[in-house]
Amino acid sequence: MIQRIQSLYLLVVTALMAVTLFAPLAWFAADGEEFRLYAFSLQTLEGESIQPTVYMGLLLLASCLLPLLTIFLYRRRMLQIRLCVVEMVLLLGAVAMEVIYYFLSVRAFSDQTLHAQGFKPSIALPIVCLFFMYLAVRAIFRDELMVRAADRIR
Repeated sequence: MIQRIQSLYLLVVTALMAVTLFAPLAWFAADGEEFRLYAFSLQTLEGESIQPTVYMGLLLLASCLLPLLTIFLYRRRMLQIRLCVVEMVLLLGAVAMEVIYYFLSVRAFSDQTLHAQGFKPSIALPIVCLFFMYLAVRAIFRDELMVRAADRIR
């Protein structure tokens, strides 16, 4: 199970999505205060929630747990491939939700003076995870072809 390369790819996706879940995604500065966008809310530096982003947080949580579940389905490779495709769709949705909540947060601070904003590196991790999911699908499909070839020989 762990010795397969696709399991390592899926573990990397799980780890990167866990980082995305807990790390700040973006920052905003307005009127001398700094705010950070997290998976579940837009917060001040003190931790006070300004705007909830629960939908993005739930999507990122599902994107974190699905690859972990997929690792343990190593005997059912076609189901693994389907779940990887579902994960890729979830990752695309997570990217879309990050963009939506980023621009909603920008709108919340647009009327204040001295407004500045920026991205944190963790906002790009779902795009990196898309690449690793593609590699995992290729490796799982290669295993499936190998098993079918071995069944044909018997």
